[in-house]
Amino acid sequence: MLGAIIGDIVGSRWEFNPTNDYNFEWLSKENGFTDDTICTVAVADALLHGRGFGESIHDWCNRYPHPMGGYGGRFAQWVHSKNPQPYHSFGNGAAMRVSPVAYWFDTEAGILDAAAATALPSHNHPEGVKGAQTVALAIFKAMQFNSRRYQEAAMHIEEILDACVQFSGYDINMPRVAVMNRFDETCQGTVPVALKIISMSANFVDAVRLAVSLGADADTLGAIVGSIAEAIWGIPLRLRHQIETYLPEEMGLVVKEFEMQRPALKKLLIDTTFSDSVFSEASWDVLYDIDGELAAEKAKRECGDEKEAKRRMMAERAKARENW
Repeated sequence: MLGAIIGDIVGSRWEFNPTNDYNFEWLSKENGFTDDTICTVAVADALLHGRGFGESIHDWCNRYPHPMGGYGGRFAQWVHSKNPQPYHSFGNGAAMRVSPVAYWFDTEAGILDAAAATALPSHNHPEGVKGAQTVALAIFKAMQFNSRRYQEAAMHIEEILDACVQFSGYDINMPRVAVMNRFDETCQGTVPVALKIISMSANFVDAVRLAVSLGADADTLGAIVGSIAEAIWGIPLRLRHQIETYLPEEMGLVVKEFEMQRPALKKLLIDTTFSDSVFSEASWDVLYDIDGELAAEKAKRECGDEKEAKRRMMAERAKARENW
């Protein structure tokens, strides 16, 4: 979930001022949370307190009626309606807010049903529902690998994406020129691009940079990519501390409460990347707290053993990016 929030805030500055510079400034005073973060927090809050997804999203959006970038036209009408009804939308808003459900339910059927439920209050077009389900499925599949052994998902990205393609029917082999600098607000125009970016990424930060620098719908593509990247690679701890300063207190409390209810999320905040197997002492302490010292020591050994394999895989990904 936090990956979606980071991707949104990092991309917010570039939503209407697109950049193709991979080395863009990561965070500044010009960044802020948008509707993507508000809706993601709303979904998490609904799960925590047994509220309907539509009720919670409507409530949270009305708490923040003028977020950075505003709300899309039809969704803005939905937000300001006293009796909001679904409007057959297939916008990418369905996919950017869905990530919390992938951590809340223990079965694939459960997360697919819940993902659909997060979309239906507003985005009840089949493409909107499918977009939400596909993102949730990618996160869930990554978490399944990482539940077997820490960071194993990073070694199985192709399998994760294959499952998503088989479920959705999306074609993720589009040429870069077809999507670069193209502002597409639909699920079918955004989610396949997000999956393609994941296929070429090396770590969490790399994935978000690729998403934002595509020059497209930077905040929402960043949120979707960030939500999947979090489940695969984890988020450097330093980024968590940075992003907390951009969130209102009540949002921060929801994030913390959600993590307390789902402690496996803490593993996804370990300070590591696909390119480096060096962990900070604080990071290992998190693993000790969750799995115990023996499990953490085993993970530490395995991380070192796989360093060379990870480097080879990174080289292959770099090649794929050059040819995109």
